[in-house]
Amino acid sequence: MFGKWKEWARALKQETFVLYSACRDRRVSIWLRLFMLGVAAYAFSPVDLIPDFIPVLGYVDDLLLVPLGIYLALKWLPKDIAAEHRARAEELARRGKPTNWVAGALIILLYVWLGVWLLRWWISRAF
Repeated sequence: MFGKWKEWARALKQETFVLYSACRDRRVSIWLRLFMLGVAAYAFSPVDLIPDFIPVLGYVDDLLLVPLGIYLALKWLPKDIAAEHRARAEELARRGKPTNWVAGALIILLYVWLGVWLLRWWISRAF
């Protein structure tokens, strides 16, 4: 059973590299490229939208959102372009996972903004 899960996770990681490679291809529409870039950036980001230490919800993004985003992006990506980028993805995977610090910084800024907003809301209600 765990062998299937490991294989699925490995395939999912490989498909993330396909998206990362394909988001630079000019033959793909700008909207799909932006979507693929967002999915790949989030998958490679060192920061999660929902932190993993939050029970149950912390893993929702890892188990549902990322695979759903990858599935939709690959479904919308033309098959010939996807096949071409699968070969490039193998090379990318051999070199190591790219870390997207910009996406991580944006998510941290989102957390800070949300914290400030909640603090201001709480202060306005308390006083």
